[in-house]
Amino acid sequence: MMAFLRFWKDFLIGDDLTLAVGVVAGIAAVAILHAAGAPAWWALPVAVAATMALSLRRAIRRPKG
Repeated sequence: MMAFLRFWKDFLIGDDLTLAVGVVAGIAAVAILHAAGAPAWWALPVAVAATMALSLRRAIRRPKG
């Protein structure tokens, strides 16, 4: 059972928790905007781009080694 749970954790989260949380937050933002009747097509690309930029910034600042 633990191996099964570890597989899903590695599959869904992978190497960077920030990216996983950012995508989930983007999907939630799309759902909220859609439920409010607002145009929601732009929210997910913006969320993904922002989380990628944050993740890359953190990776560049991380010391080598």
